[in-house]
Amino acid sequence: MAVLLSFVRHQSGTAAAEMALVLPMLLALSFMTLEGANYIWNEHKVVMGVRDAARYAGRLDFSNYTCPNTIASGVLTPIKNMARTGQVTGGNARISGWVDGDVTVTLTCDPRGGLYNVVGGNAPRIKVSANVLYPSFVGTALGFPTSMRMGAVAESPVMGL
Repeated sequence: MAVLLSFVRHQSGTAAAEMALVLPMLLALSFMTLEGANYIWNEHKVVMGVRDAARYAGRLDFSNYTCPNTIASGVLTPIKNMARTGQVTGGNARISGWVDGDVTVTLTCDPRGGLYNVVGGNAPRIKVSANVLYPSFVGTALGFPTSMRMGAVAESPVMGL
């Protein structure tokens, strides 16, 4: 019994034992913080890209859009590239793995009149949306497969400037 009491009262190594118990939680919390910040940053890039592409598409000439839902084929690629890279041609993708197929461009027309009498009274509105695979920072480094996707949508009226 005296040996058991001596063992219980002995304090050397308690700090190491406590650290061994707390370390996994601290590492998990650190990795979750890194992954969360990386997700927010990448989602911001997607939102920014879609918004830039919608603004660019809204400033193209009316001749590129025919109501009810036809977009000239020559402007689809520059709009998608603007979303992905921030440039009309060339450039590197804002997020690794983001391809033109992840970007959708649609046109809707509302009967308005006024300024839009030039194009038959229909007000064309361009909608750019993206659905991009999330490039995990910590998950990829640790070998976990990720299938999360990030999405964003932006609309802009076509002003034909």
